[in-house]
Amino acid sequence: MALRALVLSVICLLPSVLRATVLLPAEFREVVNGSDIIAYGRVIETRVEWSDDRKNVDTLVTFQVGTYLKGGPGDTLVFKVPGGTIGRFRNVLVGAPQFSSGDEAVLFLNSRGREFPSVFGLNQGVFRVSIDGDTRRRMVMPPLLARGDTPEVVVRGAASRRSLPLETFGAQVQTVLRENARGVR
Repeated sequence: MALRALVLSVICLLPSVLRATVLLPAEFREVVNGSDIIAYGRVIETRVEWSDDRKNVDTLVTFQVGTYLKGGPGDTLVFKVPGGTIGRFRNVLVGAPQFSSGDEAVLFLNSRGREFPSVFGLNQGVFRVSIDGDTRRRMVMPPLLARGDTPEVVVRGAASRRSLPLETFGAQVQTVLRENARGVR
């Protein structure tokens, strides 16, 4: 018993650093209006590098843009995602998206005060694009749109959460942008 108390005391006295990421879910309108750049395209390269303090690694993703829905710095853009692997060192941030060459997505990025843009709300700003096996159309899982200020139940497999054609998803983004320009919530 005395040994347990001694071990517990030593553990409590040891300095430790605890870090946590708390991420509140963003409603789709917040994601659209809070992003500086909205682009559809394909990942053409990922490169992992050490952070300046060499305590973490980040992944730089090069994205070939097919269409800009907001912003538009050029044909390609490079953005930063926390985490990655260098040699035997792996840095993982829960909720951070991971990318591979060839991935297609609609990205919602923030560039404010940064050398490289970052994804809005970690994985909340990534809408993966897939090709429907039957129609060969590019499809996107639709965003959650709040219908008011009260909490809503989200049902897994609900018909309202079926994949949308990429063009329809783009039209939803444009609608939110127009509503914001007119001051509509």
